[in-house]
Amino acid sequence: QYGIVLDAGSSHTALFVYKWPADKENDTGVVSEHGMCDVEGPGISSYSSNPPAAGTSLEWCLNQALRDVPKEKHMGTPVYLGATAGMRLLNIANPQASDAVLRAVTATLKTYPFDFRGAKILSGEEEGVFGWITANYLLENFIKRGWLGEWIQPQKKTLGAMDFGGASTQITFETQETIENPRNKVMLKLYGQAYKVYTHSFLCYGRDQVLKRLLSKLLQAESYQATVPHPCWPVGYNQSLLLSSIYDSPCTEKERPSLALNTTITLVGTGNGNLCTLHVSKLFNFTTCSFSHCSFDGVFQPKVSGNFIAFSAFFYTVDFIQTVMGRSVHLPNDLRDAAETICATSWSELLQKAPKLEKRLPDYCAVSTFVYLLTTRGYNFNNHSFPNIAFQKKAGETSIGWALGYMLNLTNMIPAEKPSSHKSILYNYWVILILLFVVTTLMSLVTAICLLRRSKSSAI
Repeated sequence: QYGIVLDAGSSHTALFVYKWPADKENDTGVVSEHGMCDVEGPGISSYSSNPPAAGTSLEWCLNQALRDVPKEKHMGTPVYLGATAGMRLLNIANPQASDAVLRAVTATLKTYPFDFRGAKILSGEEEGVFGWITANYLLENFIKRGWLGEWIQPQKKTLGAMDFGGASTQITFETQETIENPRNKVMLKLYGQAYKVYTHSFLCYGRDQVLKRLLSKLLQAESYQATVPHPCWPVGYNQSLLLSSIYDSPCTEKERPSLALNTTITLVGTGNGNLCTLHVSKLFNFTTCSFSHCSFDGVFQPKVSGNFIAFSAFFYTVDFIQTVMGRSVHLPNDLRDAAETICATSWSELLQKAPKLEKRLPDYCAVSTFVYLLTTRGYNFNNHSFPNIAFQKKAGETSIGWALGYMLNLTNMIPAEKPSSHKSILYNYWVILILLFVVTTLMSLVTAICLLRRSKSSAI
């Protein structure tokens, strides 16, 4: 069987086709990624002024899905669209435009022969929890098959999940501590096992929104002069921006100046790592906390524990540090030092190292600095716990993100009850094979003994 999920993120949309054996809907470890397609253009929230174009943008990837899923399976293939922080922000700024975009993508999805099951905006908590389910499902931390086909609960601890998108960032992990804020607490029952999970989604702390907020802080600090130094951009890089491109988001609108939004300001890269860190740290509020302990912005967080998997922009940032800059990241200081090195590298040097990444190159200094501050000062990872973070894009051949967990939840493919009460078909096959093997071995032994006796009697 097949299932399709469209991950409508803030910066782009990705379509995933999943498949699993039709007779094993409640099995674990059998759902795999059959196909993946990146939708060209920006995220669907960018089409607020032209909603029909949001639907049209999905057609190329939906046509690929028609080819990926066998024709006879089209009618029975569920398709879901989940929109994340970009649409959450649009829904805050302009609910009518948000509804129009969802109606447009729904209209497009309904023209395809798949079983359309809905298009909705996920809450930040849903996004975090579904990402956590995906990672632990793929790594067989909930349940797995033994070599005889029986169900085994591996007695492994679950992994924490950290997602870093375009408009929000999520942290989700199992904890034994008291979760002081009920909004951060999720109780799950998967395969008969109860899990108490902490989750929080920080809206406006995704990569693209962080960069906009940083620009706003820099302009504020320099009183909106015509030319403003940018300590996080490399020396040799400068750009002129319209104020409207910075203050077009609910994340920055509170800081909107009285100047006309068609005013142009030129930012000039100065490549100053220390000053960059100072400005990026202003994006967090580390002072107010009404709980026993907080991450930042007054949000309760228990102490991080166990292993973590960090994906999306976390992976891309650390991958850039390791592959382009040639530096390993094992401890927090490695991340800090790498960020400083990127900040001190000139624009011409960066272009020489990674010409294909030209569009995102100017921002790696700021984003690396942000990831360092978020993980250490924000989430409180230290020299002992930081090495427990694995920065990964995939588990096996399947992308890590909320999409698979979302589909597993909506198709009820992860039962709440432990499925050990009914024997699997695979288990029965193994029993039959073992019995046949035993019978065949015994018959072979009996035949061998008879032949031996005959040869002895003929010899006499």
